[in-house]
Amino acid sequence: MSEDQNKVVVYGDGEGLHQEIFVDSHRLAADEPTDSGGTGRGPDPYDLLLASLGACTSITLTMYAQSEGLPLHGVTTRLEHANVHAEDCDGCETDEGKIDRIELQIGLDGPLSDEQRSKLLEIAEKCPVHQTLTSETVIEVGFSDDEPG
Repeated sequence: MSEDQNKVVVYGDGEGLHQEIFVDSHRLAADEPTDSGGTGRGPDPYDLLLASLGACTSITLTMYAQSEGLPLHGVTTRLEHANVHAEDCDGCETDEGKIDRIELQIGLDGPLSDEQRSKLLEIAEKCPVHQTLTSETVIEVGFSDDEPG
């Protein structure tokens, strides 16, 4: 499998659910748990999505703290995804069917004031992945020109 520069390429052999992921020079994996028909040799796609949001949030907070000279010594993000009934969601626009809910808990290490902590919580929602997930997103699906033949 070739690695395309500046693109994400995902390859599955069509037999199992294990996927190879190539991001520039990095190689990752995705799979489903064994109870869902996979081999468990990698995180499932939702876990990868949560990892992206958690990493982006942590990076965004660290960059902000560095630029403002805040005494932030570390950031830990813990995330969970659930598909819940809309009627059980306070503050959601949708009131029928099911919705995706992501819980993001942020741990901040360092002697931060309450004001600094509040500002960092506000900045967390400005992470680009958070913005993508909460905005209208268009995904254009088509066939690639380099399909194996």
